[in-house]
Amino acid sequence: MITTLLGGLSPRQFLEEYWQKKPLLVRQAIPGFTGLLAHDALFDLACNPDVESRYIRHDNVEWTVEHGPQRRSRLRGKRTPWTVLVQGLNLWLPAGDELLHRFDFIPQARLDDLMVSYAVDGGGVGPHFDNYDVFLLQGCGQRRWQIADQEDRSLVEGAPLRILKNFQPAQDWVLEPGDMLYLPPHWAHNGIAIGECTTYSIGFRSPTASELGAEFLGWMQDRLTLEGIYQDPDLQLHENSAEISTTMVDRIATMLERIRWSRQDVADFIGHYLTEPKPQIFFDPPEAPLSRKRFDQAVQSKGYRLNARTLLLWSETGFYLNGEKLHEAGEEPAELKVLAHHRQLEPGNYPVALLHVLYDWYCDGFGAPRG
Repeated sequence: MITTLLGGLSPRQFLEEYWQKKPLLVRQAIPGFTGLLAHDALFDLACNPDVESRYIRHDNVEWTVEHGPQRRSRLRGKRTPWTVLVQGLNLWLPAGDELLHRFDFIPQARLDDLMVSYAVDGGGVGPHFDNYDVFLLQGCGQRRWQIADQEDRSLVEGAPLRILKNFQPAQDWVLEPGDMLYLPPHWAHNGIAIGECTTYSIGFRSPTASELGAEFLGWMQDRLTLEGIYQDPDLQLHENSAEISTTMVDRIATMLERIRWSRQDVADFIGHYLTEPKPQIFFDPPEAPLSRKRFDQAVQSKGYRLNARTLLLWSETGFYLNGEKLHEAGEEPAELKVLAHHRQLEPGNYPVALLHVLYDWYCDGFGAPRG
């Protein structure tokens, strides 16, 4: 239940009172929760070259960060506090994808991924702040969280992590299994393991204006058409041939002023941008795909589910799947909105046009009949 997840608040109350405004501590947000996988399985993922991971160690003098794949021998030490972070758990573990989408009361366009951190006693990543919202759900063990809404965000020089130089905690809690802490962007926080523990972090996308601007201009470049060439039939003799004249600057400025974009262009860009898979994401088509007839029967009797790696969003301009536009607005099967929201379809007698689309996605590895 979402109300349990949010400590008795409805999603609307949470958004109005807490989202990007103030922290929320929820005791037993998920009663009985102790994590999604055993330590050995977590370490297997950290050692997998296809999985993004980081190993962080602090010896009271300096911080060390090593990117994956990790070595098993590195994950055995107990003397020096350390932690290992595994990103994108939702992509590798069905239960991770299910946990991530418990937070769909926030639009999926804002969801990023589920990260799990394992730490030995005293382990952590140091006092820091994030530019995005985060829910910190305690798995096994205990973790002490110190937080502060401080203006001083100066960082330790030369550190491989964004460690706050002058962290001044204002609140302090110990989270037990199933407890959860929500933090808005820029809230300073420091999590320290008490014994061995795991924490599951639900993070959100918060691109900077510069990132959006660069991505949008790159997207526009592929769609931009300006007619004409530079001409200067009124060219005057220059006293210095190395001068770039004000006339040339003005003429090129006039040419570039023809670059225009509309609100629809922005909406179209957002659909492509937000559904573009991350570079390390790949899809595996079925080795022995079902025939179209058997596929249709399977969907009608069992339903259909999107691959955890698949991103399907829609807006006023249409539907977008894994960085590609599917349909113009108004042309899509009505069931696609249900599939995008729930990420699965229940068994049913679906129209042929929809089954054709779903079969193409199945053959590409984007989804499959439920089974």
